[in-house]
Amino acid sequence: MKNKPTIVFYEIENWEKPILKKAFPHSVVKFSADPLTEKSVIEARWEKATIISPFIYSSVSAEVLRALHHLDMIATRSTGFDHIDTEFCKKHSIAVSNVPTYGENTVAEHTFALILSLSRKIFQSYERTEKFTFDTDGLRGFDLKDKTLGIIGCGNIGKHVARMAQGFEMNVVIADPYIKNTAVKKLHAKTVPLSKLLATSDIITLHAPYSPKTHHLLNKKNIKTIKKGAFLINTSRGGLVDTSALVWALNKKILAGAGLDVLEEECVVKEESQILSKNWPKECNLQTVLENHMLVKRDDVIITPHNAFNSTEALERILHTTIENIQAFLKGRPQNRV
Repeated sequence: MKNKPTIVFYEIENWEKPILKKAFPHSVVKFSADPLTEKSVIEARWEKATIISPFIYSSVSAEVLRALHHLDMIATRSTGFDHIDTEFCKKHSIAVSNVPTYGENTVAEHTFALILSLSRKIFQSYERTEKFTFDTDGLRGFDLKDKTLGIIGCGNIGKHVARMAQGFEMNVVIADPYIKNTAVKKLHAKTVPLSKLLATSDIITLHAPYSPKTHHLLNKKNIKTIKKGAFLINTSRGGLVDTSALVWALNKKILAGAGLDVLEEECVVKEESQILSKNWPKECNLQTVLENHMLVKRDDVIITPHNAFNSTEALERILHTTIENIQAFLKGRPQNRV
């Protein structure tokens, strides 16, 4: 690069700023606490940015990318990259890197936090004792020992979930066309088709990446085949599950409950008033947003705000890997390309 590179970090926290400034002393480094949008690029006059680093709430669409006339690289501070138009990047020779392994234990621990919250009715117990009521009527849970845990998608996070399940003496089955037999043996698990996993698992947990191929991986057709009384956990991406099908399965008692760290259209689920706003995102499905509000208010569903990644250690790993990705690109040796 001939000119001094301009690097813009979006969705940044104050503690990250001095670390990033120190890492790039020969670059122009800019920060924004807000997600990246076409409007923010123009208003901040950052069209000349050569490198941007967004987080999960930035929508790096073709429209946004067209406003960044000098862009050479996107360093997303996440494992997933479905918020980036990678086809546009390929056509315009924009390098994209991610953080592939920052939080396998972090997200796996949150997965089990949701499982245990459901299996032992932690939230209902907490609500009751807050009112100084200490009877246990209706609070009976179930053991994880000898239950079947079905893992859909067994990459780094899925493997960590499988290892943790062994500590609870659970039976683990995996649906993943890409996992190797040697890995399955090490996990003391077995692979099964998705249809069998749905029909036999007591708890189903999603760890597949989101893509057009995995959109609504659980849908109105196959959710009917789930073992009656099973629980669903999703700490991956909201779009893996058809929200209408999920609500239907809960109403029909096919699913006994769900623990969700992600939702479809979660970007606008915060307030009902947003539905009436003139700034309502056109790409968001109103029916799905309303169904999300229904899920939030159900007693058999626990929802956390896309928080599975959010530990001190994981965020430090994300930041340092992002720094390494950008430094490698500036040296002409890009890494962690997607």
